[in-house]
Amino acid sequence: MPSITLPDGKQLDVEPGARALDVVERIGPRLARDAVVAKIDGEVVDLDSPIDGGGALEVITKDSPEGLEVLRHSTAHAMAQAILELFPGSKLTLGPPIENGFFYDIEVEGRITDEDLPRIEERMREIVARDLPVTREEVSKGEAERLYEDNPYKKEIIAGLEDGDITVYRQGDFFDLCRGPHVQSTGRLGAFKLQNIAGAYWRGDEKNPMLTRVYGTAWPTEKELKAYLRRLEEARARDHRKIGKDLDLFTFSPDVGGGIPLFLPKGEMLRHLMEGYVRDVQTRHGYDHVWTGHLVNESLYEKSGHLEHYVDSMFPPMVEGETHYRLKPMNCPSHMTLFNSRAHSYRDLPLRYAEFATLYRYEKSGELNGLTRVRSLTQDDAHVFCTEDQVQEEFARALEIVREVLDTYGFDEYRVQLSMRDPDDSKYIADEQKWARAEQELREALDAAGIDYDEEAGEAAFYGPKADFMAKDVLGREWQLSTIQVDFLQPLRLGCEYVGEDGKEHTPVLLHRAVTGSTERFLGVLIEHYAGAFPVWLSPVQAVVIPVSDRHNDYAHEVRDQLAEAGIRVEVDDAQNSMQKKIRENARQKIPYLLIVGDNEAEAGTVNVRRRGEKRQEEAPVAEFVEAVREQVRSRE
Repeated sequence: MPSITLPDGKQLDVEPGARALDVVERIGPRLARDAVVAKIDGEVVDLDSPIDGGGALEVITKDSPEGLEVLRHSTAHAMAQAILELFPGSKLTLGPPIENGFFYDIEVEGRITDEDLPRIEERMREIVARDLPVTREEVSKGEAERLYEDNPYKKEIIAGLEDGDITVYRQGDFFDLCRGPHVQSTGRLGAFKLQNIAGAYWRGDEKNPMLTRVYGTAWPTEKELKAYLRRLEEARARDHRKIGKDLDLFTFSPDVGGGIPLFLPKGEMLRHLMEGYVRDVQTRHGYDHVWTGHLVNESLYEKSGHLEHYVDSMFPPMVEGETHYRLKPMNCPSHMTLFNSRAHSYRDLPLRYAEFATLYRYEKSGELNGLTRVRSLTQDDAHVFCTEDQVQEEFARALEIVREVLDTYGFDEYRVQLSMRDPDDSKYIADEQKWARAEQELREALDAAGIDYDEEAGEAAFYGPKADFMAKDVLGREWQLSTIQVDFLQPLRLGCEYVGEDGKEHTPVLLHRAVTGSTERFLGVLIEHYAGAFPVWLSPVQAVVIPVSDRHNDYAHEVRDQLAEAGIRVEVDDAQNSMQKKIRENARQKIPYLLIVGDNEAEAGTVNVRRRGEKRQEEAPVAEFVEAVREQVRSRE
C-alpha cells in the first residue's frame, strides 16, 4: 500500500483511489476546514486530486500566501459567473488573482457601471450559498474550441496551448478555461468586496478591443476584509494628489501636458530640502556633483544600447540636419561621456559622479498617476567608476547612504530584491560572460554586507543586475525606492578606459546608484507616508505666528523677523479672521508649530506654542523656541 509523507516526516498509508482531501480529513477536522489546496511532491493540486501513488503531501490553508491566491482566483470565477448570469452574452477573457484581490476582463453584453457592483456582489453571495462543487476537467483542444466557438478571446488563448494540456473548471452551469487549482466548492469562498471598474485593452495592446475590467478584493474572513477596507480608507485619506492640492504643493494642467507636475512655492521648498539633504550625504561620502543638460545626441544612446532596448520609453527625436536629439531619459551615457573627457589612471578610481537631473520618459497616458508616475522627473542619480577590486567597498558605501537616508525618512522596514536577468528574454544585452561576472559581483557584495535578499528573475536592467530596496510605509504598502546596479557592459560599449598599475588600458566597472529614485515619486510616497504632516526639518513652513487681534500684528511680525533671521521658515497669519479660525485653517495645513501672540506675549517677549496634533499649549521665550526648532532641524526630527 503506498504512503504519503507529511511535512513533519510522519507517514500515512493511503487506500487506492484516495484523494488529498481524504488525508487532510484524517489529520483533523480543523485542518480540513481551513484547507484550500494541497501540494504533492511540490506541485499545487486541487484537494480532489488522487494521491494513491504516494509522495510528499503539504496542505495549503486559506491564510497562507498560496492559499489566499487560490481563494482570490476562485472568487474571480464566482464574479465571472455572476456577471454572465446578469449580463447574458458577455464574453470572458482573463481573470487572475493579484495583490490583495483579483480582476476579470470581460467583453460585457451591455454596460457595467459602479452602480451595478452591489447587484453583482449579491449574485456572487447567491452562488456561494448554492455551494456548487468546483470540478476540474481535462479537455482536448478540439473540445475547448467547441466550448468557446463564440468567444474569440478564449479561442486565441487556446490556439497557443498544447493538446493534452488544457483544463476547464466547472461550477454549476458555469465553466472557465483555467489551469487552476481552485477551492472545492463555491461555499468555501471567504469574504469579498467588488471595488471598481476600469477599461483595459485585450492583451494590454491599445490596438485591440477595449474590455471592462472589474476589480475586487477577497480575504479568508470578514474581519480581515474589514481591516483591509479600513486600510484602503486610510490610504485614500493620505492620497498624495489630494494632500498635494490641499497643502498647495503641486498641480497638473492640460495646458502644460499630462504627467508634467508643476510645483508651487511650498512644493519647490520640499524638493529643495529633499535634494539638499541627499546632496549633503553624498558629498560627505566622496561624491562629486555634475550637470549634463536635458538633450542628448541619439547616437550616444545607440552606442550605449538604450536606443535598442529603451526606445519605447523615449520621446520622439528632434531633428537638426543629420543629427537627432532626444530628451534625456537617463544619465548614465552622459556621465560616461564626462568620464571620457579626461584621461584616467587607476589612481583616479573610484570616481563618483552624482546629479539631480531632470529626465523625460514617454509614459503612456493611462499609466500616469500623480507624482508616482510622471513624464518629467528628477533623479538623484549617481555613477561610480571603479576597478573590480573596488566593487564591494563601493557597494558598501552606496548601501550606507541608502540606509542612512531611508532611516531618516522613517522607512525602517525594507527588504532587498536581487533583480536578475531572464536568459531567455531578448531585452537584455547579450554577453554571457559579463552578465555572469556582474551577477557574481553583486551577490558577493550583498553577502559581504550581510544582507538577506530575494532573487527575482527578469527584473534586471537591460545592461546589468541590480539590488532594489523595497521599503514599507506606515500603511504597510511596499515601494521600490533605492537601487544599486552593477554594469560591466555599458562602459565597454562607450569606450571608458583607465590605465592600470600594469600600464595597460582597462575598462572600469560602473555602479549605478539612486537613493530616493526620482524626487517626484519619492515626494508622492513621503506625502502619503507622513499624511502631509512632515517632520519639522522637512516642513515647507515650520511655524505660523497668529496674532490674537489686529493690535498684535506688529509684535507678530517682530517674532516672524526673529525666527526668519534664525533660519526658521515662518509666516504671519494676519488675515481678517478670528483667532480660532486662523488656528483651524493653519492646523489643516499641518504646520508643525502655531505661535499665538497677544498682550501677555508682547509684554513678556514670548510666544504661546501649540504643537501639531496636541491641544496643550505652553509659553516660551522666542529665543528658547528658536533653539528648540533648530535642534529638531539639526537632528532631522
